[in-house]
Amino acid sequence: MRDEDSVVQTAVKDLFRGNGYVTTAALLEVMTRQQLDVQVRKRRLIRVWRGVYATAEPDFTGRLTALDAYLGQAAVACMGTAASLYGFDTEGTEAIHVLDPGIRLRPTTGLMVHQRQCAPLQRVQGRLATAPAWTAVEVARELWRPRALATLDAALNSGVCTPADLDLAVRRQRGRRGIVTVRGLLQLADGRAESPMESETRLVMIDRGLPHPELQYVIRGSAAQTWRVDFAWPEHRVAAEYDSVDWHSGRTEMLRDKSRYAAIQQLGWTIIPIVVTDVRLHPDQLVDRIHDHLSRAALAS
Repeated sequence: MRDEDSVVQTAVKDLFRGNGYVTTAALLEVMTRQQLDVQVRKRRLIRVWRGVYATAEPDFTGRLTALDAYLGQAAVACMGTAASLYGFDTEGTEAIHVLDPGIRLRPTTGLMVHQRQCAPLQRVQGRLATAPAWTAVEVARELWRPRALATLDAALNSGVCTPADLDLAVRRQRGRRGIVTVRGLLQLADGRAESPMESETRLVMIDRGLPHPELQYVIRGSAAQTWRVDFAWPEHRVAAEYDSVDWHSGRTEMLRDKSRYAAIQQLGWTIIPIVVTDVRLHPDQLVDRIHDHLSRAALAS
């Protein structure tokens, strides 16, 4: 039995040599169905998709490549999968999203199949995907408003599309669900935003009537020192910084950040720290706090 298992293992290695993904049909040429089941049970083979196996758990790109093996042709990425390939997926998309290849492909766990016959395509990382602006607008249409803005901001920040591209994509998706919201956000989209939560924070400020802040504003000190802040109202010397939960990853980072704040305050600036609960749970209080600082600065000038 051990010799038989060794023969199977050798055959499997030969099959996977130079190809990370093998179909059921190919495996059954060197082993029985029962032996295949044993290999899967022992985790020597990983079932990636129905009819496609790997010798190790694949990453995002690997799952796409395995799907190519299943289809017998390259899958065309869309939605969050395309956004990830372009570098602006703000939602941490885990499922693979592809266009209907025109052959029988059913959605399953971790796989979504979309009908998008008029979507423009573009090659990215060696694979066809829906064009970046089209992708950004299509993803944004599915999200709640703050995250929709985050997607539009991220698409612009990535450099793969322009405001004009987004405007054209909105017009081409006219009449589809969520497009009115996305159209209203276009004038607010800004590629200077560097994180989804910065986008959410900015929308809270704008929706509640605060003056639009300057983004990624550079404060200049003496001796050629400069510091960049997330949001700034330079005429009032007021700045706000969004601090993520994992921003301070250690003592050194914490001390460096406190030193930075102190240096900026020494120049006469007020720094307002912002955390996620301010934005999502207490937005009115956050805006009141910023408004108070702006008002005081205006009175003092």
